[in-house]
Amino acid sequence: MTAAPTVDLIVLAGGRGSRLDGAVKPAVEVAGRTLLSRVLDAQDLAQRVVVVGPNSARAAAGSRHTLWALEDPPFGGPVAGIAAGLTALANDPADWLLVLACDLPWAADAARSLVASLPDLPYTVDGIYLEDAQGHAQWLAGAYRPAALRAAVTRLGPRIHGASMRQLLGDLTLRSLRDEADAAHDVDTWQDVLESTERLNRAPESPRSTR
Repeated sequence: MTAAPTVDLIVLAGGRGSRLDGAVKPAVEVAGRTLLSRVLDAQDLAQRVVVVGPNSARAAAGSRHTLWALEDPPFGGPVAGIAAGLTALANDPADWLLVLACDLPWAADAARSLVASLPDLPYTVDGIYLEDAQGHAQWLAGAYRPAALRAAVTRLGPRIHGASMRQLLGDLTLRSLRDEADAAHDVDTWQDVLESTERLNRAPESPRSTR
């Protein structure tokens, strides 16, 4: 029997929250819990977790024990955040690296879908990401081979700050996974907060990490 693939997790929590009036986005509450705490419900799927974000976000993690990192200089965008996370996880990397944005209230559901798909991926595939019903790629709800991400970061070199996910992943062989449950729905505005809160209050909570 083939062993289940091992997984590490990077949570990107370093955005400015400009569409939330400058709020610390990881600390924004949706249905009574911070966004970051909801994303960290995915940590039971991972052997190690690193949150890439400022010290002001630490309280939003609650009692969860994670590694912390921050891109230098801060606010360098998701690619710079991934590079910082890769550095924090450089020793003994897992087979796969989950990458989740901190503004995904259903990130744990997204992570479970992604991890369940990993054993079926051939070695020629470098990663898998969720795709919404309109065909839009949700790069920050994805799982990637660490070696492929490291090589992509190296290719960008000093251009990682401000680089797009498309620039990072452009040379990788990827597969999409249809996001039937809308688990990669993100929160960018206060209206999104209200709508996500209403949706969560109407439905049972997903299983929660006990760490």
